[in-house]
Amino acid sequence: MLRINDAITIADWELTESFSRASGPGGQNVNKVSTAVELRFEAERSPHLPDAVKRRLKRLAGRRWTADGAILIRAEETRSQARNREIARERLAELIRKALVAPKRRIPTKPTAGAKRRRLAAKTARGEVKSLRGRVDEDD
Repeated sequence: MLRINDAITIADWELTESFSRASGPGGQNVNKVSTAVELRFEAERSPHLPDAVKRRLKRLAGRRWTADGAILIRAEETRSQARNREIARERLAELIRKALVAPKRRIPTKPTAGAKRRRLAAKTARGEVKSLRGRVDEDD
């Protein structure tokens, strides 16, 4: 079980972990031990997530969202398989927590009458300054 918040927990059948050899530094350990973790979460089939959360999760996951509606998270930061499992699970939980927050609906606003007056006054003043930049006549 993966606990997201008080209301949502992810069942074990929705999560699949596979292990492989990690890339990068680590000496002999990299060649011998499968420490990299690939966590797969069946988000589309999950009964624990509402549809709105699934849509936001798909947008947030980006390339990590597969064609069959799963999320793939890969963790290979540490030399410990157990620590990489924790990191992958925490990343998934954080991604779901972000998707739980519904974005605020933007309310379009209009400029106030005073703001319109000030803008037009500034434009007029700027126009007057620019009009004084013309050629000077000699008869003046």
